[in-house]
Amino acid sequence: MSRLLAVRQAMRQEAVDAFVVMNPANVRYLSRFTGSTATLLITLEQAFLLTDSRYIEQAKLQAGEYQTLDTEGETFRALGLLAAPAPWERIAFEGTSITFEDYGRLSAALKGKELCSHSSLIKRLRSVKDEGEIALIRQAVALADQAFAHLLRTLAVGQTEAEISLALEFHMRQAGASGGAFEFIVASGWRSAMPHGVASPKKTAPGELLTLDFGAVYEGYCSDMTRTLCLGIATEQQREIYEIVLAANKAGIAAIKPGIKGREVDAAARKLIADAGYGAYFGHGLGHSLGLEIHEGPSLNKSEEQTLEPGMVVTVEPGIYLPSWGGVRIEDLVLVTERGGEVLTQAPKEFMII
Repeated sequence: MSRLLAVRQAMRQEAVDAFVVMNPANVRYLSRFTGSTATLLITLEQAFLLTDSRYIEQAKLQAGEYQTLDTEGETFRALGLLAAPAPWERIAFEGTSITFEDYGRLSAALKGKELCSHSSLIKRLRSVKDEGEIALIRQAVALADQAFAHLLRTLAVGQTEAEISLALEFHMRQAGASGGAFEFIVASGWRSAMPHGVASPKKTAPGELLTLDFGAVYEGYCSDMTRTLCLGIATEQQREIYEIVLAANKAGIAAIKPGIKGREVDAAARKLIADAGYGAYFGHGLGHSLGLEIHEGPSLNKSEEQTLEPGMVVTVEPGIYLPSWGGVRIEDLVLVTERGGEVLTQAPKEFMII
């Protein structure tokens, strides 16, 4: 089933006559258009891609299922002109993807129509990846794996976190990535206790833990992985905490299977950390899905009720973070299959001293 047919099927289930799509990732997912400016208007019989003169020819090439219209920079006016004479009564929009100001402009343009927010409609479709999407994610994972392997050969104590981050991104881009999937987390020593400690000018030093959280983008699709290294001689506590986190990572992966709830996967990993006495130092969720965006649904956390299905791709990233001491996080990307979880990340994750 094409993505356009799938969204129309979902629209019928929600009794929606038309759908305005403005989120760039959703525009790309439904139309394969990669330009920076576009809005989709999808009805049960027609599909329009609204853009400006810069992208008309590109849209015709990439979004063949859509009728391309030049808005001349006035998207809301164009939507109004299309909707005014049409028999559409209920028009859906993505409430979580537009600003309050844009909602006002949309409401004014579609005056007389019933507007309803259906942000989850496309989210549900995107949560299960097709074979083409999985292939692109695999390639994004491979690019990150390669960058990590290259870093292990070149990493030296005394480099700054910023230099390490740049080296990772440079190698991935050189190998074919279009960029990094997010601002890389490179945190050494006491800074590794910050789960989102993005790279700083701090120099790495002997005896420190070094957490690397990074990913590549390939053909629009993201990867995400985390590894924690030890620089120089490791202490007994560093080894102990690392092994606890590694066991939690493996327990989370082992729990993944179709039909299990996100919170149940989270609990399988979290229990190991709590039983070891470090439950208070693992504050974030176990993982999240990704695809065209680095954070998608479903999540793996304490409250996630959504069940996993084959074709979903999730991260498994437990961590322990001790203030002023440092932290350990280990993250793999996992594909949900009929048989369980297939680990896509191939980089080694046993305790490593550099």
